Amino acid sequence: MIATGRARYADGMRGLPTTRLRLVAVASFVAVVFAVAPRAALAEPSSPAAEQVRQPATTSPSADSEFNRGVRARLARDWPTAVDAFRGAIALRTAFPEAWNELGFALRNQGRYTESLQAYDEALRLRPNFPEALEYLGEAYVKLGRLEDARRVLERLRPLDAGRAQELAEVIQKGS
Repeated sequence: MIATGRARYADGMRGLPTTRLRLVAVASFVAVVFAVAPRAALAEPSSPAAEQVRQPATTSPSADSEFNRGVRARLARDWPTAVDAFRGAIALRTAFPEAWNELGFALRNQGRYTESLQAYDEALRLRPNFPEALEYLGEAYVKLGRLEDARRVLERLRPLDAGRAQELAEVIQKGS
């Protein structure tokens, strides 16, 4: 048993210098890494390198992002911002019937009926069977007292969307 203990002790002693060598090697490697590492990695939070990381990337708006901005403005009933955003979307993508339709809606809510009719016409030129644009166009005609035009739009809308047709029919009935 004593012989076995001495053998283990001897094995442990042989491992000790190897372990110390490994520790020295690891410590040396860490020291070299910190000595050679770029100073930007250790930058203070107020240094320019840190500020560049915090700044959002600047990108130009897309037609979709402008459209979404317009929808948010419409929901807030901020009609001037909605008009601006929908016009921005259209400037970036002219063949955007949803943006033309929403532009018409925002203009109509500002009482700018002639401009709203032009926007609805463009939406319907791009998508002739666009139920929402037809409904809004009919409502604009009612506001202008053009009930016969509104009824013609209603006839176009009926086979496309019964719910929207019913809403327009009610608006026409109230406007009569």
